[in-house]
Amino acid sequence: MILPIVAYGSPVLRKIAADITPEYEGLEKLLADMWETMYNSNGVGLAAPQINKSVRIFTIDSEQIFENDEDGDTDVYPDKPGFKGTFINAHIVELDGETWKYNEGCLSIPKVREDIMRNETVTLSYVDENFNMHTKTFSGITARVILHEYDHLEGKLFIDHIKPLKRTLLKRKLEDISKGKIKVDYRMVFPK
Repeated sequence: MILPIVAYGSPVLRKIAADITPEYEGLEKLLADMWETMYNSNGVGLAAPQINKSVRIFTIDSEQIFENDEDGDTDVYPDKPGFKGTFINAHIVELDGETWKYNEGCLSIPKVREDIMRNETVTLSYVDENFNMHTKTFSGITARVILHEYDHLEGKLFIDHIKPLKRTLLKRKLEDISKGKIKVDYRMVFPK
Protein backbone atom coordinates (compact mmCIF):
# COMPACT_ATOMS: atom_id res chain seq x y z
CA MET A 1 0.00 0.00 0.00
CA ILE A 2 1.25 3.47 -0.88
CA LEU A 3 1.45 5.54 2.28
CA PRO A 4 1.36 9.34 2.54
CA ILE A 5 4.67 11.14 3.10
CA VAL A 6 4.82 13.29 6.24
CA ALA A 7 5.50 16.95 5.40
CA TYR A 8 8.01 19.35 6.93
CA GLY A 9 6.76 20.69 10.25
CA SER A 10 5.37 17.36 11.48
CA PRO A 11 6.71 16.55 14.98
CA VAL A 12 7.63 12.95 14.05
CA LEU A 13 10.38 14.31 11.77
CA ARG A 14 12.14 15.83 14.80
CA LYS A 15 12.01 12.77 17.11
CA ILE A 16 14.85 10.31 17.63
CA ALA A 17 13.48 7.01 16.34
CA ALA A 18 13.47 3.86 18.49
CA ASP A 19 15.11 0.52 17.77
CA ILE A 20 12.72 -2.36 17.15
CA THR A 21 12.77 -6.11 17.85
CA PRO A 22 12.06 -8.98 15.44
CA GLU A 23 8.61 -9.19 17.05
CA TYR A 24 7.67 -5.71 15.78
CA GLU A 25 4.06 -6.15 14.68
CA GLY A 26 3.44 -5.91 10.94
CA LEU A 27 7.12 -5.48 10.02
CA GLU A 28 6.91 -7.40 6.73
CA LYS A 29 3.90 -5.35 5.58
CA LEU A 30 5.53 -2.10 6.74
CA LEU A 31 8.67 -2.83 4.71
CA ALA A 32 6.63 -3.73 1.61
CA ASP A 33 4.64 -0.51 2.01
CA MET A 34 7.86 1.52 2.44
CA TRP A 35 9.33 0.14 -0.79
CA GLU A 36 6.10 0.77 -2.69
CA THR A 37 5.80 4.30 -1.25
CA MET A 38 9.43 5.13 -2.00
CA TYR A 39 9.18 4.05 -5.64
CA ASN A 40 5.78 5.69 -6.13
CA SER A 41 7.26 8.97 -4.86
CA ASN A 42 10.33 8.66 -7.11
CA GLY A 43 12.59 8.53 -4.06
CA VAL A 44 15.93 6.78 -3.68
CA GLY A 45 15.45 6.43 0.06
CA LEU A 46 12.68 6.50 2.63
CA ALA A 47 12.87 6.53 6.42
CA ALA A 48 10.06 5.31 8.68
CA PRO A 49 9.58 8.76 10.29
CA GLN A 50 8.61 10.03 6.82
CA ILE A 51 5.57 7.75 6.94
CA ASN A 52 4.77 8.73 10.54
CA LYS A 53 6.51 5.80 12.27
CA SER A 54 9.17 6.77 14.81
CA VAL A 55 11.21 3.57 14.41
CA ARG A 56 14.77 3.02 13.14
CA ILE A 57 14.02 1.69 9.67
CA PHE A 58 14.96 3.01 6.26
CA THR A 59 15.12 1.68 2.72
CA ILE A 60 17.44 2.86 -0.04
CA ASP A 61 17.98 2.10 -3.70
CA SER A 62 20.97 4.07 -4.97
CA GLU A 63 21.13 1.73 -8.00
CA GLN A 64 18.44 3.96 -9.55
CA ILE A 65 20.80 6.93 -9.55
CA PHE A 66 23.26 5.09 -11.76
CA GLU A 67 20.50 3.63 -13.97
CA ASN A 68 19.08 7.12 -14.58
CA ASP A 69 22.46 8.83 -15.12
CA GLU A 70 22.07 10.28 -18.61
CA ASP A 71 25.09 12.57 -18.62
CA GLY A 72 27.55 10.08 -17.12
CA ASP A 73 28.57 12.27 -14.18
CA THR A 74 28.05 9.49 -11.60
CA ASP A 75 30.84 7.48 -13.24
CA VAL A 76 33.32 9.17 -10.91
CA TYR A 77 31.70 7.74 -7.76
CA PRO A 78 33.25 4.58 -6.30
CA ASP A 79 29.99 2.91 -5.36
CA LYS A 80 28.66 2.18 -8.85
CA PRO A 81 26.33 0.26 -9.39
CA GLY A 82 24.91 1.39 -6.03
CA PHE A 83 23.11 -0.54 -3.31
CA LYS A 84 19.52 -1.59 -2.64
CA GLY A 85 18.57 -2.64 0.87
CA THR A 86 16.70 -2.32 4.12
CA PHE A 87 18.36 -0.94 7.24
CA ILE A 88 16.84 -1.67 10.66
CA ASN A 89 18.26 -0.36 13.96
CA ALA A 90 21.08 1.35 12.07
CA HIS A 91 23.79 3.10 14.05
CA ILE A 92 26.87 4.84 12.69
CA VAL A 93 30.13 3.13 13.63
CA GLU A 94 32.41 5.58 11.78
CA LEU A 95 32.36 8.52 9.39
CA ASP A 96 35.43 8.82 7.20
CA GLY A 97 36.82 10.43 4.09
CA GLU A 98 36.64 13.98 2.82
CA THR A 99 33.41 15.89 2.95
CA TRP A 100 31.93 16.66 -0.45
CA LYS A 101 29.05 18.67 -1.78
CA TYR A 102 26.01 17.29 -3.59
CA ASN A 103 22.59 18.73 -4.34
CA GLU A 104 20.01 16.99 -2.12
CA GLY A 105 16.25 17.02 -1.86
CA CYS A 106 13.75 15.27 0.40
CA LEU A 107 10.29 13.79 -0.12
CA SER A 108 9.17 15.50 3.11
CA ILE A 109 10.41 18.88 1.86
CA PRO A 110 9.33 18.86 -1.80
CA LYS A 111 10.63 21.37 -4.35
CA VAL A 112 13.55 22.38 -2.11
CA ARG A 113 17.06 21.34 -3.11
CA GLU A 114 20.34 22.48 -1.59
CA ASP A 115 24.03 21.63 -1.81
CA ILE A 116 24.90 19.62 1.31
CA MET A 117 28.33 18.63 2.60
CA ARG A 118 28.64 15.05 3.83
CA ASN A 119 31.45 12.55 4.48
CA GLU A 120 32.31 10.33 1.54
CA THR A 121 32.30 7.13 3.64
CA VAL A 122 30.11 5.75 6.42
CA THR A 123 30.35 2.48 8.34
CA LEU A 124 27.04 1.30 9.80
CA SER A 125 25.95 -1.50 12.06
CA TYR A 126 22.39 -2.59 11.29
CA VAL A 127 20.12 -5.57 10.82
CA ASP A 128 18.40 -6.43 7.56
CA GLU A 129 14.76 -7.45 7.08
CA ASN A 130 15.60 -10.95 8.40
CA PHE A 131 17.34 -9.47 11.46
CA ASN A 132 20.75 -10.65 10.27
CA MET A 133 23.45 -8.39 11.75
CA HIS A 134 25.74 -6.42 9.42
CA THR A 135 28.58 -3.96 9.84
CA LYS A 136 29.32 -2.53 6.44
CA THR A 137 31.10 0.44 4.90
CA PHE A 138 29.45 2.46 2.13
CA SER A 139 30.90 5.25 0.03
CA GLY A 140 30.00 7.82 -2.61
CA ILE A 141 26.38 8.40 -3.55
CA THR A 142 25.24 5.38 -1.54
CA ALA A 143 26.87 6.76 1.62
CA ARG A 144 25.16 10.09 0.97
CA VAL A 145 21.72 8.49 0.59
CA ILE A 146 22.31 6.45 3.76
CA LEU A 147 23.42 9.52 5.72
CA HIS A 148 20.38 11.48 4.52
CA GLU A 149 18.00 8.71 5.63
CA TYR A 150 19.97 8.12 8.84
CA ASP A 151 19.46 11.79 9.72
CA HIS A 152 15.71 11.15 9.69
CA LEU A 153 16.20 8.52 12.42
CA GLU A 154 18.02 11.13 14.49
CA GLY A 155 15.33 13.79 14.08
CA LYS A 156 17.39 15.79 11.58
CA LEU A 157 16.62 17.07 8.10
CA PHE A 158 18.95 17.89 5.22
CA ILE A 159 18.18 21.59 5.63
CA ASP A 160 19.80 21.42 9.09
CA HIS A 161 23.14 21.16 7.24
CA ILE A 162 22.82 24.48 5.42
CA LYS A 163 23.98 27.87 6.63
CA PRO A 164 21.54 29.88 8.80
CA LEU A 165 21.20 32.64 6.19
CA LYS A 166 20.10 30.14 3.53
CA ARG A 167 17.61 28.62 5.98
CA THR A 168 16.20 32.08 6.63
CA LEU A 169 15.76 32.56 2.90
CA LEU A 170 13.87 29.23 2.74
CA LYS A 171 11.54 30.12 5.62
CA ARG A 172 8.57 31.10 3.42
CA LYS A 173 8.85 27.94 1.27
CA LEU A 174 9.09 25.76 4.36
CA GLU A 175 6.03 27.40 5.92
CA ASP A 176 4.08 26.85 2.69
CA ILE A 177 5.04 23.15 2.71
CA SER A 178 3.89 22.68 6.31
CA LYS A 179 0.59 24.43 5.46
CA GLY A 180 0.02 22.12 2.48
CA LYS A 181 0.50 24.89 -0.09
CA ILE A 182 2.46 22.63 -2.42
CA LYS A 183 1.62 20.38 -5.36
CA VAL A 184 3.39 17.04 -5.68
CA ASP A 185 2.80 13.81 -7.55
CA TYR A 186 2.49 11.72 -4.39
CA ARG A 187 0.28 11.67 -1.29
CA MET A 188 1.36 13.82 1.62
CA VAL A 189 0.05 14.46 5.11
CA PHE A 190 0.58 17.90 6.65
CA PRO A 191 0.92 19.02 10.28
CA LYS A 192 -2.30 20.17 11.90
